[in-house]
Amino acid sequence: MGANLASWAGAPEATLAAAANRLESLGRITRRSSLYSTEPVGFAAQPRFVNAVVALKTELAPQELLKGLLAIEQEFGRDRGAGFANGPRTLDLDILLFGDMKVSEPGLEIPHPRLGQRAFVLVPLNEIAPRIMNAGNGMAVSQLLNSLHQGAESTADAVVPIQSDGWRPGAGGDGDCPGGV
Repeated sequence: MGANLASWAGAPEATLAAAANRLESLGRITRRSSLYSTEPVGFAAQPRFVNAVVALKTELAPQELLKGLLAIEQEFGRDRGAGFANGPRTLDLDILLFGDMKVSEPGLEIPHPRLGQRAFVLVPLNEIAPRIMNAGNGMAVSQLLNSLHQGAESTADAVVPIQSDGWRPGAGGDGDCPGGV
């Protein structure tokens, strides 16, 4: 999850906290990463993002989950048709992994096709599920993050942990970390 524009819920940190509450309508959050301030990727002339990863235990099929995520994005003011690739947004919700499932359908790729290329995804995902395997290439999240760091130039300020009163990282519910969203 990520945001770099305010929504009706407030600043991006508040938006992610409110969006996490809305995700409970689609399943049960079992883990939450910390919040991270991250550099924009692609289009640099925009505010930094706030990113986090949650594990969601759900009974929904991938397409049903995606439909629910897109509806939540709209509730927070995101109009995917009005923006541009890698542009600013009030809320972005992506499915990163879905157990060991591989999906390639119009509008949905699981595992997320750029998962292994993005520190703003791998750092929080590694925090909550370092040993989870990427069904796309069979590597653990921790291995993907190590590979990314080895090939990267200095990225000291690219992904920085931040605090927010409205966000509590860690286990939720029973602490079980499923195949992940």
